[in-house]
Amino acid sequence: LGFPVIGIPGTIDNDIVSSDYTIGYDTCLNTIQEMVDRIRDTMESHSRCMVVEVMGNRCGDLTLNAGIAVGATAIVIPEIQADVEKHVIDRIRRTQKTDKKHFIVMVAEGIGGVAELAQKIQDECGVETRSVVLGHVQRGGSPSARDRVLASQMGYHAVQLLMKGIGNKVVAMKADKITDFDIYEALCMEKSVDETLYNIAHEISI
Repeated sequence: LGFPVIGIPGTIDNDIVSSDYTIGYDTCLNTIQEMVDRIRDTMESHSRCMVVEVMGNRCGDLTLNAGIAVGATAIVIPEIQADVEKHVIDRIRRTQKTDKKHFIVMVAEGIGGVAELAQKIQDECGVETRSVVLGHVQRGGSPSARDRVLASQMGYHAVQLLMKGIGNKVVAMKADKITDFDIYEALCMEKSVDETLYNIAHEISI
């Protein structure tokens, strides 16, 4: 229609492929950490395993980073095919040998089936297990300082482009710098999971 348009990445899932970071992601990540820390109290006192479903239908960034932050025993995300026996059950059994009696399993909502997974863990590992779906509590709350600062930087960058008569751009963060891409170039980009971070998460969790 001839209007200059600038896109700004705002989604808690961090699934805008052209940007390393999206507005709302850090706030949501901190909310998840707080909620799971609260769940941990009852989990520890009752020696339970908790299977926690986190938002992120096609992108596992929230689940992966929250899982590391809360010390999850196992993390299941849509980008990496998980073998439940190998990546969840066996990990809990190995951790039980260290005399640990409570466990956290983080699952992205795109995977689903947390109630069934909780039952399987209970049946095979002999530990009382519950499933928790955090749901829309993850979308609310006061923005974190990081989100406020980055939203301001991205908004400023967008206005500067418009003032120069530049449109059809997407503002993004790449290598911790605010930049922009042609909207069609941005749409053709592909997002990949940080497999190194995924491997680190499972190396340090037992």
